[in-house]
Amino acid sequence: MASVRKYTTILIVTTLLSFGFQALSDSGIGTINVPPYLPSACYGFEDKGVMIAAANEDLWDGGAVCGKYFQVTCTGGTNLGTPHPCNDNPTVTVMITDFCPPPGCQGNLDLANEAFSIIADPDAGGIQISYQQL
Repeated sequence: MASVRKYTTILIVTTLLSFGFQALSDSGIGTINVPPYLPSACYGFEDKGVMIAAANEDLWDGGAVCGKYFQVTCTGGTNLGTPHPCNDNPTVTVMITDFCPPPGCQGNLDLANEAFSIIADPDAGGIQISYQQL
């Protein structure tokens, strides 16, 4: 009986923790950015690869988000084109290397083409996402 209580307690704690981690994620729009990716607002002409993204004004925080990593998950379409854009493995980790200023920025995170293509059909152009800073 004690082992049943122990495992029940572990299950309850694990479940509560998972809700806490889900609460840390935000939802929004992810858009696709095509090369060239340089210069960037964070690193100038220093190449940081292709698993990168630009942050919108709300996330930018005066550049404090530069170099931070975000886990981004495709959660659905934006009803602007591809109805089911998410790929089978719809999560990618990107580093913020740039600023996506208004009015040109149409989403929360502007993902490099290569990062966007991992989680969704690039023809979609924009997708619903959940994202969290790691």
